[in-house]
Amino acid sequence: MTETTLYEGYNQTQLDAQYDNRSRVPGHVEIHAGYEAQGDAVLAEFEHRLNVSYGPSEAETLDIYMPASGIDGNAPVNVFLHGGYWFSRHKDDFRFLARGLVPAGAVLVVVNYALVPMVDLDELVRQCRAAVAWTYNNATDFGADPERLFVSGHSAGGHLTAMMMATDWPAFGSGLPADTIKGGCALSGIYDLAPIPMSYMQEALGFTPDQVTRNSPQFINPATPAPLIVGVGGDESEEFLRQSADFAAQWENAGTP
Repeated sequence: MTETTLYEGYNQTQLDAQYDNRSRVPGHVEIHAGYEAQGDAVLAEFEHRLNVSYGPSEAETLDIYMPASGIDGNAPVNVFLHGGYWFSRHKDDFRFLARGLVPAGAVLVVVNYALVPMVDLDELVRQCRAAVAWTYNNATDFGADPERLFVSGHSAGGHLTAMMMATDWPAFGSGLPADTIKGGCALSGIYDLAPIPMSYMQEALGFTPDQVTRNSPQFINPATPAPLIVGVGGDESEEFLRQSADFAAQWENAGTP
């Protein structure tokens, strides 16, 4: 029996496959394990502050990785928002990223946030905004320049990066400038959430129609003139390629460099 078409010509089986990116990467479990295994070595290599609270809940913490010397308050700072389809992973899994940024003289902030379904998507996005605001307000305490703040993320973190770029920062927090973020890098993100409630992930996520509307950056204008890099792997699914292409085109038309 032919399956019913659900979205963009895809039936249930096809749509699920489009958004099951892990199945397209042989050895993904081993790859993640390799990243995580670098964590202890990273702590030995770089100055760091772990589990810094940026909000009231236990999940709202972040880690800071700094060059050992020589930053003198003028280092750029990158706020990294991890992936995991909003319901998995933890900041501790991404310590290895310090090896890419800190030796170049940057400060890396890796954010943890409460996962769905412990919180809903609106609250998860709010927590990420709070982490960015905290970083801006406290950057000088760890040798970074708040006027050189950038945001990046992959997968769900790519989506969250776009949501940060769409944030009205003066409305979010007193004293935050409209250009709180000076640039972003969103990798392999999902920017139009409409297909997600139709997919296998809905059982874990429970997205409502209103949440999808409020949190789809594809349909939200950028709130900052800062440049944004939108990247996606060439071997990712057609839907991931489409998501990035459509989003990049939409925001470029809206004035994002």
